[in-house]
Amino acid sequence: MTDLPAAYAQHLARDRRRSVHTVRAYQATAERLLGFLQAHWGEAVDAAALGKVSAADLRAFLAARRAEGLGNASAARELSAVRGFLAWALKDSGVEAPRLRGPRVKKGVPRPVSPADAVALAEEVADDAAQPWIAARDWAVLLLLYGAGLRIGEAMALPARVLPLGETLSVIGKRDKTRVVPLLPAIRTAIEAYVAATPWPVRGDAPLFRGAKGGPLAAAVVRRSVRAARGRLGLGERTTPHALRHSFATHLLGRGADLRALQELLGHASLGSTQIYTAVDAALLMDVYRNAHPRAGSRG
Repeated sequence: MTDLPAAYAQHLARDRRRSVHTVRAYQATAERLLGFLQAHWGEAVDAAALGKVSAADLRAFLAARRAEGLGNASAARELSAVRGFLAWALKDSGVEAPRLRGPRVKKGVPRPVSPADAVALAEEVADDAAQPWIAARDWAVLLLLYGAGLRIGEAMALPARVLPLGETLSVIGKRDKTRVVPLLPAIRTAIEAYVAATPWPVRGDAPLFRGAKGGPLAAAVVRRSVRAARGRLGLGERTTPHALRHSFATHLLGRGADLRALQELLGHASLGSTQIYTAVDAALLMDVYRNAHPRAGSRG
C-alpha cells in the first residue's frame, strides 16, 4: 500500500513536472485515501483493489475528511487529488474511477476567505501552473497577499532589492507611502523557493515577480488564475486576490488586533477605512451565534 503514493509522487515530479509543494500535497492525499479504504474495507489495499472503489466509498472518505474540519474548497481540492491518483493507478486496468461531484457552496452574503480556503486556493492556482517555477511564484504571491495583507499592485511592484528577506518587508503603497509589514516564516520560505527556481535573474531594481517570458508579472495574470481556481473549488465570485487582503485584516481583527495597528499594517490613510472590518467581524460572530443556536432568530 505504501508504495503506491510514493510511485504516484514520482510520476507527478518526473512526468508531470509538478512543483514540490503539489507533489507533497497529492502524495499525502493518496496516503489518506488508502489508509481510509483499508479501515473502511477491513482489508489491505493494492492497485487491483482500487478498481472496486465506488462513488459511495469516495463520499464516505470525503465525509470523514469533512468531519476533521475540511472546508468546501479544501474538500473540492481533495476530491480533485483523489481523482488524479485513481486515474493514474487504474490507467492500465481498463477501469474508470467513479465520478463524483464536488461539494456545493451556499450562495449568500460574501464572507472573507477562511484560512483553509485561502491555502486551498493558493494550492489550486499553483497546481495549475505550466511550469514548476511558475507554481512556486504563484504560491508565493498568494501567500504574500493573505499572510501580509498586501494589495496585488504592491506585490507586483516589489523590486528584487528586497532580497535577502528578513522578518519584515518594506512596501510602497498608495501615494508612495512606505510601510513595514511582518513577514511570516512560511511566506519567506515560499518567496525564497520561487527565487531559487525562477530562470530569470532576480537582482537590483528588476521586479521580484516575473512573468512567463521574463517581464514583470501582471496583476491580470494572477487575477485570471485565481478566477479559474475558484471556479474549480466552488468558491464565490468575490474570492479575488483583493479578498485575500480583506481576509488578512478580518482574521487579525478577530484575533484581537488593535485598529490602529491594523491601519498601519494595511497602509490605510484614515482609520475610517480600517473600521469597515469591525462590521465584517461582527457579521462573522453573528454567523457563529446562529449556527450554534438554530432558534436564535425566533421568538418565544
